[in-house]
Amino acid sequence: MSDRAQTLFDGIRQGDRAALARGITLVESTRVDHQQQARELVSACVGLERKRRTLRIGLTGTPGVGKSTFIEAFGMLLLSKGHRVSVLAVDPSSSRSGGSILGDKTRMQDLSVADGAYVRPSPSRGSLGGVARNTLDSIILTEASGYDICLVETVGVGQSETMVSDMVDMFVLLLQPGSGDELQGVKRGIMELADLVVINKADGALAIPAKLTRTEIMNALHLMVPRRNSWTPKVVRASAVTGFNLERVWETVELYFTKLQESGEWDGLRAAQQEKWMWREVTNLLLTRLNRDPTVREFALTLQADVVNGVVPPGIAAEQVVDKFLSSYR
Repeated sequence: MSDRAQTLFDGIRQGDRAALARGITLVESTRVDHQQQARELVSACVGLERKRRTLRIGLTGTPGVGKSTFIEAFGMLLLSKGHRVSVLAVDPSSSRSGGSILGDKTRMQDLSVADGAYVRPSPSRGSLGGVARNTLDSIILTEASGYDICLVETVGVGQSETMVSDMVDMFVLLLQPGSGDELQGVKRGIMELADLVVINKADGALAIPAKLTRTEIMNALHLMVPRRNSWTPKVVRASAVTGFNLERVWETVELYFTKLQESGEWDGLRAAQQEKWMWREVTNLLLTRLNRDPTVREFALTLQADVVNGVVPPGIAAEQVVDKFLSSYR
């Protein structure tokens, strides 16, 4: 292990927040030398993570549903129960400038400065599925630093946000009152991946609509096949502003993990997470190395001009680029 990776590893396992922040910055870096150091750091931290079982919970929902407000209120509740909580919030990157606002620490003013909590916003950098490419590595680092519950907040762009379900143990979908009827809920995609649906903002004038929405979503879930043998998805009304039913949300989460532990599904779930992300990383690395090959890049730019001019179909051009890349290795 390099000196830098060793120094960061020592700080992370001692619970140093600054070392954890630098470690996550390292795994997010695209520099070749940084990526090698990041692999060393993550490999060392994986050994620590195996010694204790942590809870990985993904939260998603459409913009405006109150994800950040709910996560702060829920996180503060977990802190009061003696847990150490990390929050990995993924912000969308601009398709034009590439930048991100990264405003989650501003929204979570209490949680971001609380003892026992760590809030880290990260840019999506164009990654699909609601999470960043290195989110799983960041989860491993926070667990190695002693945080026993990791909350992963996705970008929040709709029903395509399914990738996060492959890196967490429990997938929570936040909806707001009046978010759709039963037919809307039956749509395959994000709804069928939810282990828990929380109807947020169930207070004030929205209290009655929240009850109706809960009934509609429950009816929709009855038409879907549960993805866990030991668990049927639940629907809970709650309010992050008033604190209504936050305790019930946590009780439901605890019950879910109890069922998962008793049935033995938890171990298989973690194994499946590692397998899926291995193949996703294979795809990412192949694309990265293809882009770094100067000969292939020059060849691709030539083909790109032919594609733009309509001389070569995009599919044929892509096949030729891949063949060129593979031939360079042969």
